[in-house]
Amino acid sequence: MFLTLPEGTLAAATQRPRNSTLHRLTRRLLKKYSKGVRPVRNWSKPTIVYLDLFVHAVLDVDAQNQKLTTSIWYRQIWKDEYLTWNSSRYDGIQEISLPIHRIWAPDIIVGESVDASKSPDLPFVYLNASGVIKNYKPMQVVSACILEMYTFPFDTQNCSLTFSSALHTVQDVDLAFWRRYEEIKSDQKLFLNDGEWELVSVLSERRILQTQTGSIAQIRFHIVITRRPLLYVVSLLIPSIFLLVVDLGSFYLPPNSGTRITFKTSVLVGYTLFKVNMSDELPSTGIGTSLISAFFTICMALLVLSLSKSIFLIKFLHLGDDCTRDKPFASYCCRNAVDAVGENAKAARSAGEKAGTAAGIPLAWEGSSVKDHATGTATPPMEKIRRELLPISSHFRALGVAAKVDGDWLSLANKLDKLLFRAYLLVLAVYAVTMGSLWGTWSSQ
Repeated sequence: MFLTLPEGTLAAATQRPRNSTLHRLTRRLLKKYSKGVRPVRNWSKPTIVYLDLFVHAVLDVDAQNQKLTTSIWYRQIWKDEYLTWNSSRYDGIQEISLPIHRIWAPDIIVGESVDASKSPDLPFVYLNASGVIKNYKPMQVVSACILEMYTFPFDTQNCSLTFSSALHTVQDVDLAFWRRYEEIKSDQKLFLNDGEWELVSVLSERRILQTQTGSIAQIRFHIVITRRPLLYVVSLLIPSIFLLVVDLGSFYLPPNSGTRITFKTSVLVGYTLFKVNMSDELPSTGIGTSLISAFFTICMALLVLSLSKSIFLIKFLHLGDDCTRDKPFASYCCRNAVDAVGENAKAARSAGEKAGTAAGIPLAWEGSSVKDHATGTATPPMEKIRRELLPISSHFRALGVAAKVDGDWLSLANKLDKLLFRAYLLVLAVYAVTMGSLWGTWSSQ
């Protein structure tokens, strides 16, 4: 009795699908695999883990909390001596992917990390026939960093990311670079170079940390970034300099007018509002004060000094109105002016008498009578005219004397104004030289 099979059935049964080969290989690799044991056949031989890093972006620089948030592309490569196969026996398969939770993985941590990682959890790694495992993953690292904000916004920051094993010593897990030092330093092909920060370089070093439990291998990447200052120069520095220039121009206003006080007060209020609105843009740290913060504070102090100088001048101009006994300082300042008024009044009175006599109208001051030369009798109409004209002439003489005194005070105030203005320019020049010296000292370091 013969069993007849359809044509092609035997051929299909003898030819295995290629996908079944992959399953068979995976089952064979993981069947007796123990992920809790370091994958070496000689226990005295360390497992070398190769590390590599690409900086993708600088997400945040928190000066107040001294934290740096970066996005990096991180690579780990190591060899598992128990996960190898002959590719010719498995349909030429050279590389497969395995779940990372099914195999041994190095316990590499970032020493400066201060926050939980926000990186996506990639569950698979690549494994080739030689047992080399490649674990590539993006990471968002929030790391502690000593941020130096003294030269903000022209600052350059150097923050480190130190990778090491959390438990294993260098006799068990050793670390090495996957690429050369020069390649890591100048590689910026993945960096998003359109933000506030510019990547200068990525320096790297390997060292051995001595601890009580043994020596631990460490690989440290120094991420050097510099800030693009154009935005802060346009929005912070230039407006402050413009306001100082405008305040200097206000010194050309007359010191005896209230316009100067009003103008300087408006400039000071405007600068105060500007500083309050821009306070969020300035770095705040408890370690030190940035140079630009000192610049803004001193600029405000200069504006206050300028306003105080103008107030002093206005008060000085009105000292002549305050010559009273209950104000000894004002009386002392105005004593010479009052004496001048009395002397000028006496001189004017004497000149009036001489002028009246020369005109043939003999005038007598209050308490005397006007007499005619021919009869020697008093002339009441002339006496009446004299009495009516005398207050008017005295008033105009007093106005002239007061105007002269005011002119003298104004001339003195103008001279004092020039003196204070030069002193203000000297203070401003000293301030500019000091800021330039501090900046030059930092640049030379």
